[in-house]
This record gives sequence, C-alpha cells and structure tokens, in this order.
Amino acid sequence: MVTADILIRPLSEDDHADWHRLWTAYLEFYETKLPEDVFQTAFSRLLSGQPGEYQGLIAELDGRPVGLAHFLFHRILWSVEDTCYLMDLYADPAIRGKGVGRALIEAVHATARSAGIPGIYWQTQEFNYKGRMLYDKVAEKTPFIVYEKNS
Repeated sequence: MVTADILIRPLSEDDHADWHRLWTAYLEFYETKLPEDVFQTAFSRLLSGQPGEYQGLIAELDGRPVGLAHFLFHRILWSVEDTCYLMDLYADPAIRGKGVGRALIEAVHATARSAGIPGIYWQTQEFNYKGRMLYDKVAEKTPFIVYEKNS
C-alpha cells in the first residue's frame, strides 16, 4: 500500500535492524524494556507466517523505515467472523504528522478486510495524547476498561 510518499509493506527478514530500532523506541515510549531473547522470539513469530500468529508491517518514508504495526487475527465468540487486534503501532516522532500512523492503521484494516475480517481494534494508554488525537479521527472510542492479572 502506498499513500503519498509512504510505502506500507509486510515485515521481512531484511528489516531486522530497523524493526529492532523502531520497536525499541515504541517500548521506550511505554517505559518498557525487554530482554534480547524476547526481541528475537517476537521477530521470529512475526515472520513465521503461521495461522494465528502475529504479523508485522513496516512504513517507509522516502525509502527509510519510519514506522511499524503488529497485529493478530483471532476468533471472537460474538461473531462468525474473526477480528483483528492491532497490538503495536509506532511512527518515529521525527516524522509524526505526515500520515504514517494513519497509513499503518488503514493498511492493517485493509489486510483484515481482505481476509474477511470486518474490523480492527486496539488499546492505548490514557497519556498517549498525540496518538489518541489520530485514533479519535479514524475509529470509535469504546467504553471498555482493560484489567490485567499477573501471577
């Protein structure tokens, strides 16, 4: 998918260094650090092509990787069709406002629709004001609150 000067394409093996850089920046935004073995496992899973596994997209601007999206198709009991969870979305802060985030969201949505999946959903933290300004334009905010229980 190409929007203006933005190219959105599937993640490939050759993207490892750029993907690592972008995902590291994404995790830093959420004040998270992960060990290197998690990076390697995640990248391998994104490239596996296995049904039910995460997929990845890279956004390029002027031939340079500047954004990423990770998403997953999964079943939902409230519908016959599967749904799509957009887990990670990141655009380099230096190019924000150029449409990269929107292009990635639209590319995930188009990929889902081509697989017979009518919609996508995602979550973000409340403090992600810049992201939420875009999200409010391209999707509907739901009233759901996320809970998490760990060991």
